[in-house]
Amino acid sequence: MMEPPVEDLLERVDSKFTLVSLAAMRSRQVNAYFNQLGAGLGSIVPPQVTSVSRKPLSIAMEEIAAGKITYSRPDPLAVTPSEAASGDADASTPADEGSEADYQDDAS
Repeated sequence: MMEPPVEDLLERVDSKFTLVSLAAMRSRQVNAYFNQLGAGLGSIVPPQVTSVSRKPLSIAMEEIAAGKITYSRPDPLAVTPSEAASGDADASTPADEGSEADYQDDAS
């Protein structure tokens, strides 16, 4: 039996994909934190819950269930600073590379 239950975790996010992505991202951070403990770097956020589990994914799931880890979706209509500096976002798309004018018939 998994603790916390998946049903409780799904109440915190909007889809299973979001849950998997969020848990994977946070478990990598927790793993990096445990790996850098001896180096004294201290730049990574430590686990936010006390856990008896030693596995980073289990710790990440417990953090999500406790509400310590959240997510936000970026606004798809928002313009990033790099797009604003370059002008129109559509101007950066490549030209149609498959047009018939680009190919010559070598059979003649």
